[in-house]
Amino acid sequence: MKAVRFGEYGGVEVLQVVDVPRPVPGPGQVLVQVKAAGINPGEAKIREGLLHDRWPAVFPSGQGSDLAGIVAHTGLDVTTAAVGDEVIGFTDHRASQAEYALAEAGNLTGRPAGVPWEVAGSLCVAGATAYAAVRAVAVAPGDTVVVSGAAGGVGTIAVQLARRAGATVVGLAGEGNHGWLSGHGVIPVAYNGDGVADRIRQVASTVDAFIDTFGAGYVQLALELGVQPSRIDTIVSFDAVARYGVKAEGNAAGASASVFAELAGLIAAGQLEVPIAAAFPLSAVQDAYRQLAGGHTRGKIVLMP
Repeated sequence: MKAVRFGEYGGVEVLQVVDVPRPVPGPGQVLVQVKAAGINPGEAKIREGLLHDRWPAVFPSGQGSDLAGIVAHTGLDVTTAAVGDEVIGFTDHRASQAEYALAEAGNLTGRPAGVPWEVAGSLCVAGATAYAAVRAVAVAPGDTVVVSGAAGGVGTIAVQLARRAGATVVGLAGEGNHGWLSGHGVIPVAYNGDGVADRIRQVASTVDAFIDTFGAGYVQLALELGVQPSRIDTIVSFDAVARYGVKAEGNAAGASASVFAELAGLIAAGQLEVPIAAAFPLSAVQDAYRQLAGGHTRGKIVLMP
């Protein structure tokens, strides 16, 4: 089978699509024929070696967590999935960017018919992260919540979930994404240039909670706006947790089959959108990560093996 591999840390040029043996599921595992696999900024950072101290790579390394596909084989003791099932989930083995991938059966949920493959395959990391972040800042009806990187993979989901919780949501994003945000009930504010805090104050007299999906000083901005540290969640600036006492709850706190099922159900019902910026064949994995690195992408980029 074909799979993405890299044999050293580096830029997109180290990514290769090579032939590897098809894995065999062990007890509790499922082999999934991958129809779609999302790509995420964290994967690029791991491949570049920026997270070596936290999540070192073992070479040659596979890549990818998100996946959606068809169950091709099950291991012993699997009772929640059967051959032929269409599933959404993730793998802990850095292996979803491939034609086949192993996943723990407990990390999978069924794919509703109304969820396209490209959406299903890019849902889990961004969706679980957004879900956990909204929960971490305790969004409640009547709150005003600011989301940085509001048009990104996590941000587009977080703003919608916060709106569903009854909050007024201010989304920091480039002007090219303001129309999409407005169309989803979000107040758009330009992130670039000086005076971001003043622009937020012009549309929101108080800010109750802040979700930072971008980094680059947004935790400090949230504090400047008077948000209590317990209601600030960042998925990027981990050093701010110790420095300011803010939260850093993300994918690890939200990843579960029940969360995936809830989000997929919302998508199938037309109550949640996961924008797909681009879909690439597996052979164009380098191009996919080049587009991700370029930024200013609304929603998710996905590989279609």
